[in-house]
Amino acid sequence: MLDRALRQVLTLGNTLRLAPVLGAAAPEAAAPAAGLWHVLALTLGKVALFVSLMLVVGSRVFPWILARVARTNSRELFTLAAIALALGGAYGAATLFGLSVALGAFFAGMVISGSDLSHRAAGYLQPLQDTFAALFFVAVGMLFEPRVLVQHPWEVLAVLAIILIGKSLAACAIVLLLKRPLRTALTVAAALAQIGEFSFILAVMGVGMQLLPPQGESYIVAAALLSISVNPLLFSVLVPPRRAPAT
Repeated sequence: MLDRALRQVLTLGNTLRLAPVLGAAAPEAAAPAAGLWHVLALTLGKVALFVSLMLVVGSRVFPWILARVARTNSRELFTLAAIALALGGAYGAATLFGLSVALGAFFAGMVISGSDLSHRAAGYLQPLQDTFAALFFVAVGMLFEPRVLVQHPWEVLAVLAIILIGKSLAACAIVLLLKRPLRTALTVAAALAQIGEFSFILAVMGVGMQLLPPQGESYIVAAALLSISVNPLLFSVLVPPRRAPAT
């Protein structure tokens, strides 16, 4: 679980936390470099402290609480406890460390998933997961503006090329550097040739902090939907099914 958490914090946690810092520093290009480095160091320190507490303390306290609640044999109480722990982690991250609520909930859920009762929690929370998944796709559909495909096709294609080509080549190169088979590298590259919900969160934050132009969110949403639609075809091209041996 530790390795997984470190990978996730590199890809998500630091980005969510550093985006406000970059947004605040962008209009002040003439600010002293020492002040910016101080803010970055403080930010990374807060993230490191929060992650350490969640991995060292949370990984022991959260399973202990869930185990005690599970002894009551109450499905409702166990579900409420799992939700309360996730919301508590989100609130603590925002209140005590000044981090993103999404980051706090993310790590709280990851700690819960590492406990022995994670399968029970996942089963009880499945209806909520399905509801939020449906709401997510509805929200994405509401964000999508079809006009952007006609008015700014080259910008959308540029973002789509970064997702399908740039991201896939980077993933393939990393897997090959790890001395894995070419088929494994192509499988990983095809699987990662799309972006999901975290890209929308970052896009909204970037627009709100003037790190992206207002049209940037529309480009990312359109490219994300196109990448998700094209991904099955790309996967079938890069990773053809294995042929059964001739008899």
